[in-house]
Amino acid sequence: MIAFVFPGQGSQKVGMGRALAEAFPVCRETMAEADAALGEPLSRLCFEGPEDQLMLTENTQPAILAVSVAAWRLLASRGWRPAFVAGHSLGEYSAHVAAGTMAFADALRTVRRRGRYMQEAVPVGTGAMAAVLGLDADVVAQACRDAANGDVVSPANLNGAGQVVIAGAREAVARAGARARELGARRVVPLPVSAPFHCALMKPAEARLAPELLGLETRDPLMPIVANVDAEPKVVAAGPDGAIAALIAQVSSPVRWEAVVRRLASGGVTTYVEVGPGTVLSGLVRKIHRDASVASFGDPDDLPAVEALLQ
Repeated sequence: MIAFVFPGQGSQKVGMGRALAEAFPVCRETMAEADAALGEPLSRLCFEGPEDQLMLTENTQPAILAVSVAAWRLLASRGWRPAFVAGHSLGEYSAHVAAGTMAFADALRTVRRRGRYMQEAVPVGTGAMAAVLGLDADVVAQACRDAANGDVVSPANLNGAGQVVIAGAREAVARAGARARELGARRVVPLPVSAPFHCALMKPAEARLAPELLGLETRDPLMPIVANVDAEPKVVAAGPDGAIAALIAQVSSPVRWEAVVRRLASGGVTTYVEVGPGTVLSGLVRKIHRDASVASFGDPDDLPAVEALLQ
């Protein structure tokens, strides 16, 4: 059984998607569609940069989504359809486009605003994120509680394989990192991000995004989307337990990626393809589901390995 998984912020790089667009008309057309939807040359930003503009959250999110959907459409054009889809944070929107829950153009415009709202929720320089390595998630949560002192700091990405990202107020994140080292963390690595994603400081962004998501024209997914917030498959778009509600809650809730992969595995998935730029999720999946077959597809050179895996 096959799952396609879609990367989130952090997988971007200048040049992403260019080789796909040059090699395959469907990818080229997808990038042109993204330019038209946003009314600006997003494809040029992906292909040529400049890097400082690509790294802005409100640009990064639609850029990764566009390249991911371009790669997805090529695989779909060759007849490959997964049993499940999932995505890491932003990547959950790519999964929704793949599953037909929302239109590509709507997703692009929504994630652009999502990125803007997340950036505007916390003044630049007052929030932070850090990766805690070599410590169980419950111990990292304890470090956050011990260090909070009334400030926001909490696990934001439960990535598995001894990697937990924490987010919150800058000083609280620093205190929690120091406490995590005291509790046995191997390393604590500050992350170069523009805002503290997936924590309570993102509640204002969640409140702004919610009515926009609820106002989108959506359809029930063609295949289950395993959501970040609860690692459960979503098979309907609407309702309190539906796919759109999960996207709303995701803004200020932790990404439970290890639980997502374990839920996919318990559902019978044995083969994973990371669809989009980078290989971050492929590495995490290999560590969480050790006997799975894993490949990544974000470049024409990746196609033979993916074809060999899926045939």
